[in-house]
Amino acid sequence: MRAAWTALLVGLWVGWPDTAEAARPRHQFTGVVNLNEASASQLDLLPGIGEKAAQRIIQHREKRRFQRVEELVRVKGFGKKKFLKLKPHLALDGPTTLRVEQVLMPADGKEVVATNN
Repeated sequence: MRAAWTALLVGLWVGWPDTAEAARPRHQFTGVVNLNEASASQLDLLPGIGEKAAQRIIQHREKRRFQRVEELVRVKGFGKKKFLKLKPHLALDGPTTLRVEQVLMPADGKEVVATNN
């Protein structure tokens, strides 16, 4: 019985697509989020930001509006490293235009884009 399971597992492993050949999904972020006006769900779209972090941003701006995007590091949980990752997607005025697209990167290097509007 054990040999049968081993043979089955080896067969599945051999037949499994190589990770180098399989398409790898990644997220591509375009646009910006207005730190002073965005809703929690809009802030949640930022890479690496969850519901709790979005709420902390909102609590901070209720006390004092952001004058510079660099002030984000004053919010608990946001250090320089996270800020630098987010900086291209932050704004202080204008509409929130952030969009998240799933891009598949197959082994041949050509991108396949799937958007969710």
